[in-house]
Amino acid sequence: MMRARVPLLLLGILFLASLSASFATSLREEEESQDNPFYFNSDNSWNTLFKNQYGHIRVLQRFDQQSKRLQNLEDYRLVEFRSKPETLLLPQQADAELLLVVRSGRAILVLVKPDDRREYFFLTSDNPIFSDHQKIPAGTIFYLVNPDPKEDLRIIQLAMPVNNLQIHDFFLSSTEAQQSYLQEFSKHIPEASFNSKFEEINRVLFAEEGQQEGVIVNIDSEQIEELSKHAKSSSRKSLSKQDNTIGNEFGNLTERTDNSLNVLISSMEMKEGALFVPHYYSKAIVILVVNEGEAHVELVGPKGNKETLEFESYRAELSKDDVFVIPAAYPVAIKATSNVNFTGFGINANNNNRNLLAGKTDNVISSIGRALDGKDVLGLTFSGSGEEVMKLINKQSGSYFVDGHHHQQEQQKGSHQQEQQKGRKGAFVY
Repeated sequence: MMRARVPLLLLGILFLASLSASFATSLREEEESQDNPFYFNSDNSWNTLFKNQYGHIRVLQRFDQQSKRLQNLEDYRLVEFRSKPETLLLPQQADAELLLVVRSGRAILVLVKPDDRREYFFLTSDNPIFSDHQKIPAGTIFYLVNPDPKEDLRIIQLAMPVNNLQIHDFFLSSTEAQQSYLQEFSKHIPEASFNSKFEEINRVLFAEEGQQEGVIVNIDSEQIEELSKHAKSSSRKSLSKQDNTIGNEFGNLTERTDNSLNVLISSMEMKEGALFVPHYYSKAIVILVVNEGEAHVELVGPKGNKETLEFESYRAELSKDDVFVIPAAYPVAIKATSNVNFTGFGINANNNNRNLLAGKTDNVISSIGRALDGKDVLGLTFSGSGEEVMKLINKQSGSYFVDGHHHQQEQQKGSHQQEQQKGRKGAFVY
């Protein structure tokens, strides 16, 4: 009997060992598949909530589900809205604070408040420096119109849920796509609330006959004209009295901070071949969304997900609708591989600073060198002397955005000259 039990015991041990090895392998594969936890590809990171012939609403997957490194973004979501010309997003309220930025097109936004108060906002992306944006308090009923007869409307929203980590849109209307939330009450509640029989309430508010196809619908030009009159007569309040704008012939960046939300909004444009030199944000976690164009980004951060002094580079090739997260204090460089523009949201933005590691202006390394004992410190920090370090830094006369092709052109020129010399000597090597 004992002899019979030994093989069974060995089989059990082997089974558990193989199971453990398989589990460890799957964990490694999962970690390896997540090569860049800061990059959200547009092809598989957006989830569509609603879509019809007039437009769509979609939400980016939760940041903290992508990686534990993004846990501090668990209270934030990105929502994209797109609609065809002359359309209306039906009235709704959300259980989230919303910060809405127009990426392209024009919009009429109407906020409905108690006591028959309404606020009208005419928002556009026409401003060459900074697209219009507006804050929508949680629970505020709002509706949105694309008044343009030709151009699509594209909006990106930073949503800050107030109940839990999910966002819920509560639509008043009952359409082919969803029911009105008012329909979920027991019959006696709307009867008493509206002082009417349920049959009449159902016919007027919820009947299938006359229902819209979905929550984005067509709207006629007369209604748009009336809304436009109200919107144009309403003043838009900016989020900040001062814009922090930097730029040159290679690119420009404008930032505004909403202190009440502790959020920074940025708009950045770069010409093809431009390089935004290595830099980092002191406190803000920046969520970068590509509006148009393509770019190469390199982020330097700790190796793995542990406390360590080892670092590695996280690279990505960005294109339209891609999202990239830049954690606070992580150095990053961005090179435009075509003309490109971004919308950015910085979380934890109050008292945040942008620190550059190269260039003529706001360079923290050169700031060390200009201190009384700075050159001695630089000499101890780097392999060269302090004077050599400062001489190297001062070679770059540009600031923020520089010519990313310059050094490559010099290298190619040097390589071409070397090849010519080798050719004269009959030593052309491939």
